[in-house]
Amino acid sequence: MAGDPRTVQRGPSRAVRSDRDLSRPLPATLSWGVLVGFAALLVGALALAAVPWWIGAWYGTWSVVAFAAYGIDKAAAKRGAGRIAERTLHLVDLAGGWPGALAAQQLFRHKTRKRSFRRVFWAGVVGNLLALAALVVWLGAPA
Repeated sequence: MAGDPRTVQRGPSRAVRSDRDLSRPLPATLSWGVLVGFAALLVGALALAAVPWWIGAWYGTWSVVAFAAYGIDKAAAKRGAGRIAERTLHLVDLAGGWPGALAAQQLFRHKTRKRSFRRVFWAGVVGNLLALAALVVWLGAPA
């Protein structure tokens, strides 16, 4: 990488690839706002029995898995060790772990600058919420 023409020197020994897909992270308040809003809606829906209990358990379980996966991936990135594939992170997010992933992104400052990752992540969040809305409507439909 030292002789790579796509690198830019940052400090005495930190070379950074200039072709990386980096951009400014979204404001942290946006991420936390989405997370708090979703949690409030889910807790309210659970309290009113508008959704079954297992939906809350599903999101909670997958959020813990996602949070752990992002933490493990961040630690591996710092060590230069083997990483968790982005596709795997996105699948965990899409399965319902996006709230935990969003918290991990902010707390670990991980996967917040790579534009292509963020686009797929937020598309997955929207897709997950649309699927949840469809499920809630379907479960609420009279048999």
